[in-house]
Amino acid sequence: MNVLVIGKGGREHALVYAVSKSAKVDKIYAAPGNPGMAQLAECVDISDSDVEALVAFAKDKQIDLTIVGPEHTLSLGVVDAFQKEGLKIFGPSKDAAQVESSKDFAKKIMVKHGIPTAAYATFDNEEDAVAYVKEQGAPIVVKEDGLKAGKGVTVAQTLEEALDALHIAFSIPNNKVVIEECLCGFEFSLICFVCDDIVLPMQIAQDHKCAYDGDKGPNTGGMGVYSPVKKITPAIIDEAMETIMKPMAKAMMEEGHPFTGFLYGGLMLTDKGIKTIEFNARFGDPEAEVILPRLKSDFVEVIENIMNHKTVELTWDEEVTLGVVMASEGYPASSTKGAVMKGFEDVDSMIFHMGTKEIDGNLVTDGGRVLIVVSKEKTLEEAYKKAYEDVEKITCDKLFYRKDIGKKDMQ
Repeated sequence: MNVLVIGKGGREHALVYAVSKSAKVDKIYAAPGNPGMAQLAECVDISDSDVEALVAFAKDKQIDLTIVGPEHTLSLGVVDAFQKEGLKIFGPSKDAAQVESSKDFAKKIMVKHGIPTAAYATFDNEEDAVAYVKEQGAPIVVKEDGLKAGKGVTVAQTLEEALDALHIAFSIPNNKVVIEECLCGFEFSLICFVCDDIVLPMQIAQDHKCAYDGDKGPNTGGMGVYSPVKKITPAIIDEAMETIMKPMAKAMMEEGHPFTGFLYGGLMLTDKGIKTIEFNARFGDPEAEVILPRLKSDFVEVIENIMNHKTVELTWDEEVTLGVVMASEGYPASSTKGAVMKGFEDVDSMIFHMGTKEIDGNLVTDGGRVLIVVSKEKTLEEAYKKAYEDVEKITCDKLFYRKDIGKKDMQ
C-alpha cells in the first residue's frame, strides 16, 4: 500500500511512525512533512492547505489511503475533495469537521442530544457578552468560536480577565464567542476511531494546556502529556463512552453530519460526573505522540477495518509513555525561529518534531512548539525521570519546557 499523511507537526510525525509499523504499507509520503518524518517517509513540498495539489498528488502516486492530521486541512474540505475523486481518505467531511471548527455548532448538538457539557451562551457582539459575563461572574470560560490551534480559550479567574478576553475576541471582525461555566475536576483526553456509529476508544492521555508549571500562564496547544492515566479507571472510560462519545457519533448521524476519522473528546471528571469540555475532529497534538507508540495493533489495518464498518479489538502496550514539549521562547504569544539545536545523538527517548527545519545541515527551531521528547517505561515515575533526563541533553538557548508533566497523577 501507498499511504499519504497530510501535515507537518508532531501529531503527523506520530501518525507516520504508526503507519511505518504496519505490515501492509510499502511506501509512505508526508505532505509537507518535517525533518523528523523524513527518516520514515518521503516528504513532498505541498502545503497542507493546498487541497487541489494534494488531490493531484494522491492520484499521480496511486495513494491507497490518506490520513489527515491538521484541523485546518479538514475545515478546507480535503475529505470531500478526495472522495469526489474516488480516493480513500480517513477524516471527517468539511460539514462534520464543524464539531471542532465551530464551538457553537458542537454545543448545540450536545445540548439537543443530552450530552453532558458545561452550561453556555453564544454571542456575536461585545455588549451582550459583557452583560452576560457580569451577570454570571468569575471564574468563567471565554472561547472564540472558530479554529484557534488549541488556543483562543481563556479560563478567566477574574471578571477583568474575562472582559479583556472578550475585548480581544471582538476586535476580530465577525467573531463569535462561546461563554461557558468553568468546570472543575480532572481533565483527560479520550480519542476514538470513528466511522458513522462505530466508535472504538483508544487509551486515555492527559494533556497539560497551560504554558507554565502548576497550570499557570496562558493556554497553549499542549505542553506535555502522558498515557495511560491512573486516575481514569475502566469504569470511568465506560461511562465516558456510553454518555458522551457514542451518543455524539450517533447525534452527528441523526443531524445529517456523519463522522469518520479521529473524534477527540476533551473531558472533565467532575464531582457531578463526566462532562465535555470540547470535541476535536482530529487526533490530539501532543496526545498522538504518547498514544500511538503504545498501540500494538496494526494502525493501518484498524483504519481499513473501521472504514469497512468492522469493529476490531485494539491491543496496547502496558508501559507508560510521557512526553515533554520543548517550545520556542515567547510561546504562545510569540515565538523565535532559527535557533540551532544540538545533543540529539545522546537521547534514548523518542523525539517527535513539532516545529523544526533543516538549514545548512543544522536542525533549527521553526517557531511555536518545536519538539516533544517521549519516554516509555514501566511506571509513570520512571517515564517522568527518563523523559526529563533526555530533555536536558538537548541544547538550545531559545527553548523552554514545563517541569511538572505527569506530577498530578503521581500524588
